[in-house]
Amino acid sequence: MAYPNIAATYGLKPVNLIGGQVFAGSTRTLPIQYNNATPIGYGDLVTLSAGYVTLATYPVNTTNTTIGVFLGCSYTNPTTKQRFFSQAYPGNIAAGDIVAIVGDDPDVVYRVAAATAAGATTVGSMSSILVGQNVATTTTTITAAIANTTGNSTAGVVNSAANTASAGCRVLKLVEDTQITYPAAYVSGTGTTTLTVSGLTVGQVIPIGTDVFNNVAGQLQFTGSATTAATTVTSATSQALTVTASTVTVVGGLALVQSPEVLVKINFNVHRYNIA
Repeated sequence: MAYPNIAATYGLKPVNLIGGQVFAGSTRTLPIQYNNATPIGYGDLVTLSAGYVTLATYPVNTTNTTIGVFLGCSYTNPTTKQRFFSQAYPGNIAAGDIVAIVGDDPDVVYRVAAATAAGATTVGSMSSILVGQNVATTTTTITAAIANTTGNSTAGVVNSAANTASAGCRVLKLVEDTQITYPAAYVSGTGTTTLTVSGLTVGQVIPIGTDVFNNVAGQLQFTGSATTAATTVTSATSQALTVTASTVTVVGGLALVQSPEVLVKINFNVHRYNIA
């Protein structure tokens, strides 16, 4: 099993800048309006409304634009009168000095989990096929309860989104550190959209977007095929998977590779600093 385990979507986390430039933690402080009711989690995409930071409308796209990612806030606690620093903004804070910390550089590359659907926090897999293409962000937002516990966003990117020009993010790379590989043996299905394998564990879930590799003498060779439907394994000796059609090498074994995390960049026409 890969480490660490990605249990659920967690928002967007800055990694570096495009071109391999270092992300030095540079942020901008912008105000949140007094008593704003909407919670914002660490890693949520945000926008500006009348000069105040507010949660962006999900899914973020060319219509629902963003200025970057929320990375915490501070304000004077209305009860204690002490300055309070928080991972999240829980909503309904009666303070006039709420300041959001926003990562607003349009060139930042973010690490994000691949969700199984637009409204889901369940983690699936992003296929190699989608690297270099556009994907949509999910639509889930945090509650006040989450803001007061983990404080993390529940946003992710959808692992099966169409490659549309209006989508919010471009997939730059799969995150190799947290990939999970399931060895399997070929049974049948060369060149078809149904691949039957053996050697999987009964009860395990093979999510949409799991890549199919040939395992030839210990070397993984991508077949160009990935699962197009989630499958719960019911048989260790003959399990059918729905995949994109490809040629699968019969000699040697197979490897099913799940990639729960990807690196993305906010698209040029979605980040408000890049829109005229």
